[in-house]
Amino acid sequence: MKQQRYDVVIVGGGAAGLSGALTLARARRSVLVIDTGEPRNAPASHVHNYLGRESTPPGELLAIGRGEVAGYGGEIVEGRVASAERLPGEGEKEGGFRVVLAGGSTVEARRLLVTTGLVDELPPVPGLAERWGREVLHCPYCHGREVADRPIGVLSTGPLAVHQALMWRQWSDDVTLFRHTGPEPSDEEYEQLAARGVAVVDGEVSGLEVTDDRFTGVRLAGGRVVPREALVIQARFTARSAVLESLGLVPVAQEMGGEVIGTYIPTDPVGATEVPGVWAAGNVTRLTEQVIGAAAAGLMTAGAINGDLIAEDTRTAVEARRRG
Repeated sequence: MKQQRYDVVIVGGGAAGLSGALTLARARRSVLVIDTGEPRNAPASHVHNYLGRESTPPGELLAIGRGEVAGYGGEIVEGRVASAERLPGEGEKEGGFRVVLAGGSTVEARRLLVTTGLVDELPPVPGLAERWGREVLHCPYCHGREVADRPIGVLSTGPLAVHQALMWRQWSDDVTLFRHTGPEPSDEEYEQLAARGVAVVDGEVSGLEVTDDRFTGVRLAGGRVVPREALVIQARFTARSAVLESLGLVPVAQEMGGEVIGTYIPTDPVGATEVPGVWAAGNVTRLTEQVIGAAAAGLMTAGAINGDLIAEDTRTAVEARRRG
């Protein structure tokens, strides 16, 4: 960190954070990005649906972004933010915030942008974590094309499973719904599954079959193995909200299809939280956002932050002029 106070400190250096940093640096703001180096999409081999960057490896996309931010004078440091606190203001000038890193060092900011993303909490089935992002998947728009026309399983752990199975049927005509711990489908849902040729397998799943580092099937508690080449799950999306919680913000539950799929921090449409001067963008506030959407959110929120700083700069200048 080259200075002790910045216009904006950004906590989190993924697509949303780097996009916001690029926008603010181009607006001639002093910007510091603090990142742990633990991107959510690290297990994935490529980023998809990102216009102009389709199939770019996640690490490569981040490296490109860091270079672009640095090219406009933005700073990026590796570290973990432990907490943040508001500083007292003077007159028309707001006090800003003190950001405390895990090692005890601090830095100050006029505004905070938190883009810490979320954690994917997987169902407790042995072997899922080791194949996560490879053959264990959750988003068809992220990975459906890569497993198209292959045998796909859907692990039911909640009421969204039937919807998932019908959705993934778009990419393959060989889809099997594993009941596992999920609810019994309704008669209407059974009819829909049958009409689309989706098989239903009763019984709990006890693990995955892997041969030569390749997922080959789903193992049921009774010992039966159903050959599959991809397995779809419903992860729980938990916002990485500790920094925001240290400022008094509380995550709320996100529901979809009658199921709680995770937690997020509410913001207004441009990313402002209920704490003045604190903004959020990306998956920490929008759980289902893909990479390109997170980048767009970072841009939009950065523009709003710059506008907020301009308003403060103007108030301060008017106060100084009046004093004489």
